Amino acid sequence: MTPTVLLTLGRLPKALALARALHAAGCRVVIAEPFRWHVCKPSLSVAANYRVPAPNDGTEAYLAALLDIISRENIDLVVPVSEEALHVAGLHDRLPARVRLLCPDAEVLEALHDKLLFAQRAAQLSLSVPTTFSAHTAEAAELASSSAYVTKPALGCSGIGLGFHESGTTPPKGIDNLLVQQQVTGREISTLSFLSEGQVITTVIYEGLVFAGTVAVCFERVIEMQAVETWVRTFCEGLNYSGFIAFDFIVDEHDTPWGIECNPRVTSGVHFLDEFGLGQALSSPESPTYIALREDTRKCQWAYSTLTEAYASILKPSEFWRCLRHMLSACDVVWSLRDPLPFLLMTPMSWEILWPAMTSNLSLGEATQRDIARFEPASRITTLQAPKIVSAVGGESGS
Repeated sequence: MTPTVLLTLGRLPKALALARALHAAGCRVVIAEPFRWHVCKPSLSVAANYRVPAPNDGTEAYLAALLDIISRENIDLVVPVSEEALHVAGLHDRLPARVRLLCPDAEVLEALHDKLLFAQRAAQLSLSVPTTFSAHTAEAAELASSSAYVTKPALGCSGIGLGFHESGTTPPKGIDNLLVQQQVTGREISTLSFLSEGQVITTVIYEGLVFAGTVAVCFERVIEMQAVETWVRTFCEGLNYSGFIAFDFIVDEHDTPWGIECNPRVTSGVHFLDEFGLGQALSSPESPTYIALREDTRKCQWAYSTLTEAYASILKPSEFWRCLRHMLSACDVVWSLRDPLPFLLMTPMSWEILWPAMTSNLSLGEATQRDIARFEPASRITTLQAPKIVSAVGGESGS
């Protein structure tokens, strides 16, 4: 019998990668998406699309809609895609016994997603992590007075609300759940791992090359960073769940990886995983095998966004040509000769993201996540220009 899989978002390229992988492994794929139009909608890998209420407008209505789809389509597996995972985790106690949900329960998910709790867990495991405090504590004030620091929402995403500040300045006031974190200098590195009952099956390490804000739109796989892999394995020991987990790091001049935050969900690292192997692992997590990395792909991009960033820097010739070189040497993550319509129709299918970003004060990240994520609007955060080589990433290398 063909297994049927529900993906709980369809607007992002990583959702399309999951849909294609599951389809290649013989699964029937169904999409639940609050937007009317999305990049997965015209895909030949998708059997059915459902429009559902936005979770930020009411979690109960959203979960009820998902449960209706699960019953109607005889779903076997539910896979969250992005920030909506924080809402989807509420299905754990409501699903029929035969249906699997590929994400941790709500308590574990919240603890991993919360940047302060993540930093505390990493420190308890003796893993390198920047000093992090709630912004309204005496410890945060002392940190801000003595070193350069970063402010970010505890439950932020996609770099929304990220601020860089000089030593001796006062952190912003009146913002709930704001964190103060020591700045770390080095390379911005991201990972994506697939877990089976807490066991790390595969980890891919990659680095952003071209950024739209703090989100990488062109990224390259990093071949060997043993210290990063060890950090990931150590942190994941004892996490008794199956599914994806991602981390952002700053790797300093001594090759020490400093864990910045955890994203317990899929990230753009999925584009480096072998399509068929990924589909098999998703559809049969009870008997996992290593997911091979794509040997034919070292550099990936969202070509449209990379080109946009190149044009945005056209008055800076060196940056313009740098972006253009990366664009010409990277594989597009949406294009597929076997499934061409998502690429050919990408602009109209992404209109519900593009239009708010063009006609309001929302950033592209906010426009993408506005109805599914819990975040503090960036307009309430006072930020300074981030130094080029200093970062405490508040988003991820690709969303």
